[in-house]
Amino acid sequence: MTTFNKRRERFLAQLGDVAAIIPAASLVTHHADCEHRFRQDSDFWYLTGFDEPDAIALLLPFRPLGERFILFVHPKDPALEVWQGSRCGIKDAVKYFGADLAHPLDEFSQRLGDYLVGAESIAFRVGKHSKVEEIVLGVWSAQLDMASRRGLAPYSLIAPCPFIHQLRLRKDPEELERMREAARISVEAHELARKVARPGMNERELQAVIEKHFLEKGARGPAYGSIVATGDNACILHYTANNAPLRDGDLLLIDAGCSLEDYYNADITRTFPVNGKFNSEQRALYEIVFAAQQAAIETICPGQNAEGVHQAALKVLVEGLLEIGLLVGSVDEVIEKGFYRHFYMHRTGHWLGLDVHDVGAYRLGEYPVDLQSGMVLTVEPGLYISERLPVPEGQPEIDDCWKGIGIRIEDDVLVTDDGSEVFTESAVSKVEDVERC
Repeated sequence: MTTFNKRRERFLAQLGDVAAIIPAASLVTHHADCEHRFRQDSDFWYLTGFDEPDAIALLLPFRPLGERFILFVHPKDPALEVWQGSRCGIKDAVKYFGADLAHPLDEFSQRLGDYLVGAESIAFRVGKHSKVEEIVLGVWSAQLDMASRRGLAPYSLIAPCPFIHQLRLRKDPEELERMREAARISVEAHELARKVARPGMNERELQAVIEKHFLEKGARGPAYGSIVATGDNACILHYTANNAPLRDGDLLLIDAGCSLEDYYNADITRTFPVNGKFNSEQRALYEIVFAAQQAAIETICPGQNAEGVHQAALKVLVEGLLEIGLLVGSVDEVIEKGFYRHFYMHRTGHWLGLDVHDVGAYRLGEYPVDLQSGMVLTVEPGLYISERLPVPEGQPEIDDCWKGIGIRIEDDVLVTDDGSEVFTESAVSKVEDVERC
């Protein structure tokens, strides 16, 4: 049984008598008539492994064996394939992707009603796939109109996301190997960039070094817009202009990770001095961020939660800022009143997987979700010293010697049965390793 078969079986087991309709992504145009490179919908990919646009998967646990996984796909079309590349087609959707049955995409509207017979509810994500949604709602409405005569109809529409995302949150062994590979390639790219960075280079030159390595090693490319931010640019969290010169004496923050051909991602941030040596203020702040990250990683184990990881990092950050005089007060007061937020305005991490900010709940109502073996999250504390946000009342004004320093250190961490595994630890981050002789 393939990985995708196993996932579908787990998904079907959760559905009961619910019919799930999971559409693929569509092509997205730019420049009027050209398409961006196709990127499959992650939920659709997770359940099917089918990498063509506009397809639709039906998962029907209430149907007999041999009718539970249905694919609607574009049929073979030699004339179009000359322009767009080969298509799998109807027969091969069954042969290679495990579908019980496959049909041409343009038959979806006429066949859907029959496949829904016996379903108590429909699991479909509204507001995301407008063309498919129009068909689904039309077919469902017609069945509701006939319910009094037939006595049967799906009486509710629910989102499939909770079912799929609960499965995606804990990675299977095959997924973890792919994520390790994405991490390995991304670590190599960071190390290359760190070794060649010099004053006078441009941020985009290092972006080119990183993304060239991604492609040379067989990745699709960057998992997100690479951030290569020197000096004060590092205080802009999602800086992607990447067009400034590297100046002697500045720090350089690089936030970049690759995405593999099957969409698994890495997400790494490293910060280092352009000229190879920290000044005293840079070193002080860097050591605080490094200590905060280590404290957060050390807390990761089954039974912990993302909020606990964040609080572990936040406590160390605040203690460090109090010690060097950028904040005043007690640790508890500063945290409770948010007096640190002009220096640290984001959370300490996020889930990672098929999406860079991967799916899965962090809380269920008032209760944080416990970490479990197989979950992967980033750990990325940072400090950003700039004038963009006002200094809270009662806190000290920022001396010029601190301004323009932005630091973030980010690693990808797997929760294991007895602790954690850091996929990205071979990208150096200790002060003595980051500095060049």
